[in-house]
Amino acid sequence: MTDPKDERRPAGELEAAVMAALWAAGAPLTPVQVQAELSSGLARTTVVTILSRLYDKGVVDRERRGRGYAYVPVQDAPGLTARRMHTELDRDVNRETVLARFVAQLSPDDEELLRRLLEGDER
Repeated sequence: MTDPKDERRPAGELEAAVMAALWAAGAPLTPVQVQAELSSGLARTTVVTILSRLYDKGVVDRERRGRGYAYVPVQDAPGLTARRMHTELDRDVNRETVLARFVAQLSPDDEELLRRLLEGDER
């Protein structure tokens, strides 16, 4: 039988948990502080690895704290989601088709919201 602590979680899940901790803190956190916020039993080295990967992706910034770093998100959650959407859009050579299919799959409420945003109506 496998110990649940030994089961690997997807990297995206761990990154999301780390980002949630950073957003909730509202101030730069060291890896030890992030580890404490997560309360998940992750090793400090795992937290450092996740933060380093997020830094390499440009999702977090870091500042020197003693011999290590403290990390802070570059954007809030909606900003990060928008950035990911742009990244995905930029990966496809047929931008028009991607946008057309995205819009075609919007709910009527989201379609109306998008229409208002494009028209500059901030209601």
